[in-house]
Amino acid sequence: MELKDFLWSLITIYVCARVMGELAARIGQSAVLGELLAGVLVGGSVLGWVEQTEPLKLLGEVGVMLLLLEVGLESDLQSFLRVGWSAALVAIIGVVTPFGLGYGLAVGLHMSQLQAIFVGATLTATSVAISARVLFDLGKLKTAEGNIILAAAVLDDILGLVTLSVIVGLAESGTVSWLDVGRTAGLSVLFLTLAILVGIRYAHLFSRLVNRMHTRGRLVITALTFTLLLGYAAEVMQIAPLVGALAAGLVLARTEHQGHIGERIKPVTDVFVPIFFVLVGAAVDLRYFNPFHPENWPVLLLAGGLAVAAVTGKLAAGLGTVGGTINRWAVGVGMLPRGEVGLIFASVGLSRGIITQGEYGALLIVIVLTTLLSPMLLKRAFSEAGR
Repeated sequence: MELKDFLWSLITIYVCARVMGELAARIGQSAVLGELLAGVLVGGSVLGWVEQTEPLKLLGEVGVMLLLLEVGLESDLQSFLRVGWSAALVAIIGVVTPFGLGYGLAVGLHMSQLQAIFVGATLTATSVAISARVLFDLGKLKTAEGNIILAAAVLDDILGLVTLSVIVGLAESGTVSWLDVGRTAGLSVLFLTLAILVGIRYAHLFSRLVNRMHTRGRLVITALTFTLLLGYAAEVMQIAPLVGALAAGLVLARTEHQGHIGERIKPVTDVFVPIFFVLVGAAVDLRYFNPFHPENWPVLLLAGGLAVAAVTGKLAAGLGTVGGTINRWAVGVGMLPRGEVGLIFASVGLSRGIITQGEYGALLIVIVLTTLLSPMLLKRAFSEAGR
């Protein structure tokens, strides 16, 4: 990719994301909805102005890590711990229910056992990045519902990694290495726990290091380096880097520089995050949505059934909250978006030959619908609760 093409892609992403984000905000919706729709517009199935090149994808990944850093900085670890039981129940229900519904539907449509397991597993995904961004836009990040959604979404990521390792093992050898499954689960929990506990224990060293520096940008660069380091460690351990970024934010929130880091990281986040959401939208192939092509009918019918299973399964997760004052509807809606996590699942299934191109298209439709529905429904859920 030449520099001029890369620069033109960035210009297109920023302009379209800003225009569509502003339009979404003016009609009372979250800006993230506009950015996702901007991606659909400039993607290959409509205008074809932006290609999902590797450099852009990497910038988008950095963007989502910065978003989770900001979320961690704005969060309170004690609040996370207070909603621990609710978050665990929400996560478990949000995995088991859509998996069961998706698996049952796939079996009813005479898919193979492996395909049925994979389809059910894909429906379990939750995009912590999209939920976090919408909660941030609505000013609900620090609410009990916000803490439950974020904590449950992170647990969903861990459970999703374990499930994906099981499916890949089945696809490659026909058997599952429970040792690898246990290793993935154990490392995920161990990493998150140690990153937070050890980080908080030695958070004062971060402040001491920054206070000894005198050069420009010392605070934001040190904070970014720490975040990228935890993200790198998570990736090396085959855990989602955004989990490391969230842990970094929770740790840095306990330092004396928390307010200044949050203030100075926001402009950096604003540079990278739109790239991520536009690319998520650009991954949509609208050809699968065309009902006038008979070859799309099986795909659309499968997508319709899976969409019902996907939405019902995550809304049921809201019932896992403990406490009479919690807005269970908002929690369930907050678990809806599959986003980049669902896309990763679907892409792995297609590349490994587990699902066909048509089944991939059906999953893609479900991922798009749940991702686009969440910002609108979450805003409505909190608005109705406030009446």
